[in-house]
Amino acid sequence: MNNYFFFFFVLYLGVVCDARDVLRQGEALREGETLISENLVFELGFFSPNSSSAKYVGIWYYGLPNTDVIWVANRDQPISGPSPALTFSDDGNLVILSAVAYRVTNASSTASGNSTVRLLNTGNLVLTAGSGENPLWSWFDAPTDTFVAGMKLTADVRAGRSLLLRSWRTPADPSEGEFRAGLDPLGSGQVFIWRGPEMKPHWRSGQWNGRAFISIAVRPLSYYGFSLTYNEGGVMSLTFAEFNGSLFRFVLRSEGVLSVSQKVRGTGRWMTAFTFPGGDCEFYNRCGDNAVCGKGGVCECLRGFEAREGGGCRRRAELGCGGEESGFVEVGGVNLPDKSRWETNAAGKEACEMACRGNCSCWAFAYTSQIGCYLWFEPLVDLYELAGSTYSIHVRVAASDLPAEARDRRWIVVLCVSVAVGVVLLLLLGLSWYQRTRVKEWWRKSWKRGMRRPRLLSDRKTDTETGSNAVFEMDSPSGGKSAELPLFTFQCISKATADFSKENKLGEGGFGLVYKGKLPDGREVAVKRLSESSGQGGEEFKNEVRLIAKLQHRNLVRLLGCCVQGDEKIVIYEYLPNRSLDSFIFDPSAAPQLDWKMRFGIIEGIARGLLYLHRDSRLRIIHRDLKASNILLDEEMNPKISDFGMARIFGGNQNQANTLRVVGTFGYMSPEYAMEGLFSIKSDVYSFGVLMLEIISGQRNNSFRQDKSPNLVRRAWQLWNEDKSVELVDPCIRSSVSEREVTRCIQVGLLCVQDRASDRPTMASVLFLLGSDTIQPTPKQPTFTVDGDGDETDSIPQEFGESFSSRDITVSVVTGR
Repeated sequence: MNNYFFFFFVLYLGVVCDARDVLRQGEALREGETLISENLVFELGFFSPNSSSAKYVGIWYYGLPNTDVIWVANRDQPISGPSPALTFSDDGNLVILSAVAYRVTNASSTASGNSTVRLLNTGNLVLTAGSGENPLWSWFDAPTDTFVAGMKLTADVRAGRSLLLRSWRTPADPSEGEFRAGLDPLGSGQVFIWRGPEMKPHWRSGQWNGRAFISIAVRPLSYYGFSLTYNEGGVMSLTFAEFNGSLFRFVLRSEGVLSVSQKVRGTGRWMTAFTFPGGDCEFYNRCGDNAVCGKGGVCECLRGFEAREGGGCRRRAELGCGGEESGFVEVGGVNLPDKSRWETNAAGKEACEMACRGNCSCWAFAYTSQIGCYLWFEPLVDLYELAGSTYSIHVRVAASDLPAEARDRRWIVVLCVSVAVGVVLLLLLGLSWYQRTRVKEWWRKSWKRGMRRPRLLSDRKTDTETGSNAVFEMDSPSGGKSAELPLFTFQCISKATADFSKENKLGEGGFGLVYKGKLPDGREVAVKRLSESSGQGGEEFKNEVRLIAKLQHRNLVRLLGCCVQGDEKIVIYEYLPNRSLDSFIFDPSAAPQLDWKMRFGIIEGIARGLLYLHRDSRLRIIHRDLKASNILLDEEMNPKISDFGMARIFGGNQNQANTLRVVGTFGYMSPEYAMEGLFSIKSDVYSFGVLMLEIISGQRNNSFRQDKSPNLVRRAWQLWNEDKSVELVDPCIRSSVSEREVTRCIQVGLLCVQDRASDRPTMASVLFLLGSDTIQPTPKQPTFTVDGDGDETDSIPQEFGESFSSRDITVSVVTGR
């Protein structure tokens, strides 16, 4: 065996040593030969797309099929003759020789007889002459359809031209296609896709706000090393760098879609992460001028506008130029229209409004701290609703088209002020009368009682029998009647847990230790003591108490009280004797106690608890940290969801939110939450899918990382796709499971962990699918995963370049996209 290993090692070493990354003048690269970059990243040679007879010179990723071509030298002049070669002409430029010669480079100052081309680890091919280090030519300055790390997309605003990506004609034909992409040569700071020779706008990215393009609803691009700069020469440049060991690329496909892909670790293949345009409304100006594209691609005219023949909308009433003859209506949750003008002199929203109001030609304005002030001086184009957008545009309309409340605002303000003054006066008079009455009454009673002062609330003695000395009132998130919760003294809790002894320690949650306790009335409780170094502050503590106090469901842990005294913050729960789910399914000695029937019941119970949180409770709640250690089991092994410190409340019509502080547990995070900060009920569905696969397999999602094998989600998909789902089941219960039932459960779990939130089912659908024998939907192959230590809960740093270390564990946020 060792001899075989040595033989193959020597053979591999010979191949690597044989590889060359440089072609010198006087040499030729023939069909079947390649250049390979120094670190074995890229490869250059002859290829034929889709096994056609046409031959091209191109660059692709080393070790992958040459279908992943990032640059083509002779895209519009394929080679059909025999024995082609890549070599140098007499003037030192690179040429392809076949039946005819095709000039690849066009450097004008080469050193004849001493030219070289080198394939770099960035994928760039550079031409140099003599001993000069500065390239005379590089394909980064003459791209085809792909934008990779290290490249620059530039726009010379003064000259009105841009460096463009040009799509292939078809996936099998690299000749120049119908679409172009690049920075706006007018200097708007946007990326455009144009169509046809007339360069008709097809899609745009929206304005750059310093961290991202505002119409691309993803995590700030600066997080991935993107940068947009503008120099004194009037040249705008967009660049990005390899981030955290992850490779990204942008490809303008032949159908006019800009595809964003990431190289998946392990397989080395490229998987699509985003595509733009990604919805009906993202096609440029789909609804025409002065209209908004909404859900389902439905077009509506802006307020003060009406539909016109031929598409788009026109003003219902002409604007007057006087300040009283027009006003502004706000349109929120949208991208910002095209053709804006940046107003550098307007500092603040009021100044921005005045700049627009003072110019009779101004149609609208928008102001945020990120972008400053934008003004529009022509009809508003390409306006659509954008999920997660915090941007608003203020559209100028005639006074007759203002909402009634806006027209009458001055009178309303006067009326409100008058009413407020009257109410305050009445309150003062009433309070004065009340105080005089109370003082007289107190004096009369005190005289009769021998001048004894009345007993105040603060003098109330502690009930030593129960340890409860007050009622803790938490304001309702919905503004309703506040909830009351027993407030225990620290002394009582300390006594109940034997001074928080090690013998009473039940475990450790995300923000502190959990102890078993016994109250003076004999009730057994679980006590979570917030640690000072946990990272959970007062807000998280109040959040958890407020939420759990209002939730009533058999699959949610019940809150009995809390303690707030000095720096101590303690939550008292019902005691569940079987502790948490992870202590069973991940412990080889305890796992056999949970047979398949019990595990299926636990899965259903968790699903019912989540459905209550998402739909059936008075408040829509996103848990955001669902995992095995946060599922507690009662004496009958019924599951109860616990630990609501990171939960968020949604309004009745709210479906999605964004955060700059990503918290939770790696391994359970959905891709859009970990990478973009977007969370919704579908984020919990993703976590539930991971948890479901863990319950079935008895393996942690991150445990597969120890031997470099695919993680649990990928492993589950591979086995399901190969009709070997039963092999995923925990070996200690495998003999007793129903193959049909467990296959259905794995399929439902895979539906829950699909990359796109819109592809995942709701919890109502999950419960239906778990109990249904009908044909299940087919899950897509998961390509996104966020690996990490499943026991670590922390927030992800927000700025590109920050460390991704949590205690002594370095976490790589992205493993495939």
